[in-house]
Amino acid sequence: MIRSMTAFARQEADTEAGTLSWEIRSLNHRYLELGVRLPEELRAVEAAVRERAGKRLGRGKVECTCRYRPVATGTVPVDIDQDNLGRLLTACETVTARLPETVPLNPIDLLRWPGVVREDMVDTGPLVKAALALFEQTLDELVAARQREGAQIRELLLQRCTAMDELVVRARTLLPEIRTALRTRLEARLAELETPADPGRLEQELVLQIQKIDVDEELDRLQSHIGEMHRVLDRKEPVGRRLDFLMQELNREANTLGSKSVAVDTTGISVELKVLIEQMREQIQNVE
Repeated sequence: MIRSMTAFARQEADTEAGTLSWEIRSLNHRYLELGVRLPEELRAVEAAVRERAGKRLGRGKVECTCRYRPVATGTVPVDIDQDNLGRLLTACETVTARLPETVPLNPIDLLRWPGVVREDMVDTGPLVKAALALFEQTLDELVAARQREGAQIRELLLQRCTAMDELVVRARTLLPEIRTALRTRLEARLAELETPADPGRLEQELVLQIQKIDVDEELDRLQSHIGEMHRVLDRKEPVGRRLDFLMQELNREANTLGSKSVAVDTTGISVELKVLIEQMREQIQNVE
């Protein structure tokens, strides 16, 4: 199945503990690179998020961002740990005695020191469960978006394959005309010579020239690669790397076709093939 690596998904849900939201952004990348951003209350779910995303996604640079807004509970009294505060003040007085020119202490900074303010123990179990469930929904939306875009890319690739097949068929129909024109040119040049040419020698030279411009093998390989493209596009597994390899092979045969060309028509076909291959390559860069 063709799936794009570029997609975006967002889900939001209200829970008893507050409002949760997930955003997942996916861009094309050589391999799977996961980035997870979580609020402090949900740090424990990072491993589970990475595991679940890794099972559903094969390639891409994926950024998963979770936001949490707790329910407003009104004014909450500040519970200060007097022992920790006392030890911190003693340490500050010692430093101030040695460095009398230091800036006076800011009470807000003291309250921010770890352990000074006691935090209420909150059961994060339901919040973690809700966050993972919402992440699964967001991941489903992302995968569906990648599949929809992948289906469109598949249609574009099939259209280019059809166009390439038509060009290969047209090139085959031109080959007899090209060989006849080559023979005519060779005979015309020999006719300009005062000494008549040996017919056997003429045939040998003609065979050598035809072998130099023979592109039957290149056209056969082009058709073979195009047929393989159709088979790969029908696979159910990620096929981005296979398609990239086929683009390299198609481009190689199109270059050889152009280098052997002795007619304007076949040169034009080679150029059109390379244009189509480049268009396909750009689309395949986004395929998982």
